[in-house]
Amino acid sequence: MKKLIKYITIVLVFAGLFSCDMLEPVDENRLTTDYIGTDPESAEGVLLHGYTGLINQFSFSEGGTDDAVNNQLSNGYKRMANGELTAQYNPSSRWNKYEEVFYLNKFIAIVDGGTVEWNRDEEINELFSERLKGEALALRALYHFYVLQVHAGMGTSGGLLGIPYFTEFIPSNGDFNQARLSFEASVEAINADFEASLDLLPMVYSDNEADVPPKYAGMDFGKYKVVNGVQYDLRISGKIVKALQARLALFAASPSYLNGAGYYEEAANISGELLEMIGGVSGLAADGLEFYKSDAGKDSDEMLWRASLGGNNSSQEARHFPPSRNGKGEMNPSHNLAMAFPMLSGFPATAGNGYDPQDPFANRDPRLAAYLVLNGTAIGGGVINSGVGGGVDRTDSIPEQSTTTGYYLRKLLRPDVRINDDGSLVEKKHFNVYFRYTELFLIFAEAANEIGGPQHQVNGMSATDVIGAIRERAGITQPDEYLQTVTTKEAMRELIRNERRLELCFEGFRFWDMRRWGLSLNETATGYFHNGSEYVELPAVEARSYPAYATYLPIPYNETLKFSELEQNNGW
Repeated sequence: MKKLIKYITIVLVFAGLFSCDMLEPVDENRLTTDYIGTDPESAEGVLLHGYTGLINQFSFSEGGTDDAVNNQLSNGYKRMANGELTAQYNPSSRWNKYEEVFYLNKFIAIVDGGTVEWNRDEEINELFSERLKGEALALRALYHFYVLQVHAGMGTSGGLLGIPYFTEFIPSNGDFNQARLSFEASVEAINADFEASLDLLPMVYSDNEADVPPKYAGMDFGKYKVVNGVQYDLRISGKIVKALQARLALFAASPSYLNGAGYYEEAANISGELLEMIGGVSGLAADGLEFYKSDAGKDSDEMLWRASLGGNNSSQEARHFPPSRNGKGEMNPSHNLAMAFPMLSGFPATAGNGYDPQDPFANRDPRLAAYLVLNGTAIGGGVINSGVGGGVDRTDSIPEQSTTTGYYLRKLLRPDVRINDDGSLVEKKHFNVYFRYTELFLIFAEAANEIGGPQHQVNGMSATDVIGAIRERAGITQPDEYLQTVTTKEAMRELIRNERRLELCFEGFRFWDMRRWGLSLNETATGYFHNGSEYVELPAVEARSYPAYATYLPIPYNETLKFSELEQNNGW
């Protein structure tokens, strides 16, 4: 944390927000805090830095779980899974997210100081001050959540601990030696910032006068639109904050943490309220399964919060296409994951339900073929044979390129990208996703079921309603006879966890879900391979070697050396 210096480096400037009679810019990009406190563009650059560290769907942390094997020997999650995780080496650490917190604290101090004139109109200027501070408070809460999600845990003294919570900018020579709050106090501190932001942010950025909050009734709508119009709809809003509160509450309620304590009710109520705004289960986006397949995905009703559409590129495809399609084949889905996809009937993939191990992909949940490259299917302009005779696509034929499990990744990759043999490219746009409505539906289902079982109603919906809609969208045969057999809280819990595993696969959820549920992290990743005459299982593609106490990850060792108040998590 002491790497923060007394100068703020401006990395983003939001164009077009201010009138042309601003202060003249200085020649350097390292600006003193005194200057930043008077120049609106520079000041907002400090806030916008807070958007640069948001966590998106491309972490591929699944390589540290039973869902996948990463074929790159240097990959951090692979090294963690293979037993290298320590307090000195933790690739999943988010302790550095505190740097964003201090940027945001600096911005909040600037706004509170009242030295920046955002606009010469007094009412518009006040609106800007409120909204920008609201963004900063919400982002500050979110970054603290990121840290909490990784580093909360049972301390060496035996209590469930959270994290230090910083609400002021601390200069490089200041006192960073703060104790960790209790876990629940950390959750409440995050929630307090979220609640404060809700008083300042619009629920949505809109050009519709009906969306103006009651407290601004009577204000000139043209002025309101200057500050809170649809041109800002990728910035954090009240609706996004509420969704983040639901995510936080579900995390807090999880078995590894508070195991309820009223937080399931909070998660269900908040998510239910937001889902009611889109019509409940009828609002489940039809294209939510493969939102990433085209440019149009950015406008999908699935998007609750995303970044702007990026430029044309093929970086993810270069990482994950099979080698015959000129990729590295980096992320190899496991057979464990493949078998988690049910039959087309909705029943688990067992022999008794029609599963044929020698025709393993027949009559299966359509999401299996949508998310995984299966033996004999096409991607990137060619058919992929991962069995005998498959050349470079064959299991283990090219170390650190070909699949180790018999599967390649399809999800999140653009099907229209081409990486041609002659070096030419057909590149397409991609966009970062921070929150999807499908996640919100799954938060609701998990929380509602834990409160009162499969049929428990919140805002006119139940877990059964939500899971039924998700599985129907996936293509499970209707009526979903298996779902009708799921009548207990325990059975529904397992089904919800499995649906979350499938729907959110390769978006960076599985590693964190296993920890918060208290599931074993040491499930060996398996594979499935056609040996020329039949399919055979590869029973031990990659073992996992996490210590028993890895449910709670460590505070970085160097931080505990520097700061005596930081209590380490037990075992590290």
